[in-house]
Amino acid sequence: MSGSLHHVENKLWIRSVVIGGALLTMGILSYLVFSVGVGSVYHHSWEDATAVYDEAVADGFKSGDAAYDDAKAAKHDAHMSYLTWTTAGKTLLIMLGIYAAFYVIAGFFNSIQPEEEHHDGHGDDHHGSASPILMALGIFFFMFGFQGFVSTCKSMLGLDVTADFAGFTASLVGGVILIIGVGNWWNEDLKGHHEQIAVKEMKPFGGQDIRKAGMWIFLMSEMMVFATFFSAYLRMRTGWCTEWAKDAGKCDVVDVITASDLLRHDIGTLLPGAINTFALIISSYTIVLALKTAKNKDWKPSENKFIRSIFPSKKLAVRNYLLMTLLLGSLFIVLKLVEWSHLIAEGFDIGTQAGSIFYIATGAHGLHVFIGLLVMLFMIFKADTVGYSDEEDNAMGIEYFGLYWHFVDLAWVAIFPAFYLY
Repeated sequence: MSGSLHHVENKLWIRSVVIGGALLTMGILSYLVFSVGVGSVYHHSWEDATAVYDEAVADGFKSGDAAYDDAKAAKHDAHMSYLTWTTAGKTLLIMLGIYAAFYVIAGFFNSIQPEEEHHDGHGDDHHGSASPILMALGIFFFMFGFQGFVSTCKSMLGLDVTADFAGFTASLVGGVILIIGVGNWWNEDLKGHHEQIAVKEMKPFGGQDIRKAGMWIFLMSEMMVFATFFSAYLRMRTGWCTEWAKDAGKCDVVDVITASDLLRHDIGTLLPGAINTFALIISSYTIVLALKTAKNKDWKPSENKFIRSIFPSKKLAVRNYLLMTLLLGSLFIVLKLVEWSHLIAEGFDIGTQAGSIFYIATGAHGLHVFIGLLVMLFMIFKADTVGYSDEEDNAMGIEYFGLYWHFVDLAWVAIFPAFYLY
């Protein structure tokens, strides 16, 4: 490859396939443990609590009676516990399955490519890439068949929906093409190129790293997207008679139930959002530690035996910090879907105005987190193989990704108090 800094043999990508297989195995085991194992236990508890509740109703107890209220609360708590474990298991299965698909498909695609001669790329320009075309084509086919994909998935889950295998197939083909495009980009980035610098005559970014300027422009556009969510929420919130507004004497009758009304009165539902806030804040810290370690020319292992066992070398320290970031971000996705399952069980769905604003805003943020996690899959693989080093200046990728991850973190810091606590 012209302009490449590293000679990467195709057999290296077999490691990616092996990692993908391990992740898929972990996903299946997580599903069996959480959904099938623990979930079944709580499902029986839910059935028992429902039987006690039905018996209380049959005996003529009503709201306000201790027997009725206790039975109803026990049934509710058992249902929430069941949803927590079964949703966590299913989410881990799907999420780790997607991780595995990226590693396996990208790894297999790159491992079968013809071996290329290594060139010293100090004087070569960055060549053109087919990755954007492949990814755009994959997204097109995926979205083209997305409605059929959703219908077929619902049919497979046993819902009364007609399957559309043509759309399902189109989406699957699009997904594979998309991952191949991503895999091609992985291959190009792993082999490495010198950072592109804007020409000095180009204002106002002359002499700046092109990727860094592009990232800032992208984040400014993202800021406008999330600003629309906040403006819509605030506009609607000022016109609704919510519990907060009633308590403040601004209106008489509560006419809209918001997510925060439900969340603030059910600590079992509010807790996932609170944990997620700390998880994202800590993940921003771990990504900074990964960048700091990669750029530290004088890095040395800690004298503490426990810390040294976790970070035995500079290369593994960068990888493990990135891995911690991935785990914290994955925790965010799992708890987000657990929280959604609780809200939907309470009757708060996307069919209402308040629900649509909440799910679209928090869902868009969750999608940004998940996309970041997919990018992090490659960063972890790169850290474990070629590695990041200040000498080659290839730690810039961590810095640019860190800008994106910090933005996602800051967006959540604004979303949590506005949509959850207010």
